[in-house]
Amino acid sequence: MDESIIMVIVTTSSKQEAQNIVSELLKKRLVACGNIIGPISSSFWWKETIENTEEFLILMKSQMVLFKKLEHEILELHSYEIPEIVVLPIIEGSKAYLNWVTKSLSRT
Repeated sequence: MDESIIMVIVTTSSKQEAQNIVSELLKKRLVACGNIIGPISSSFWWKETIENTEEFLILMKSQMVLFKKLEHEILELHSYEIPEIVVLPIIEGSKAYLNWVTKSLSRT
């Protein structure tokens, strides 16, 4: 079981959608916290055209062992056809903070 701490990055079309995703994931103890940043400017390829839009960025801390459940929930809650769901490993951090993340998450 990989209990390493991860940061999950997700973008949304609105602050309300970001808040809803974070709230639901917190209730299910799939994330220890979520930071919502934005609006941000995003430019990307979509269906053969370059899109430019405002989005909100969510940074969430969790554990790799919970990622499949976390991904499933995000896909259920998200409005995008293909939402950005990216995982970055947390290589190092404050021991007290990382312990808090671990204790805040579900064990089921």
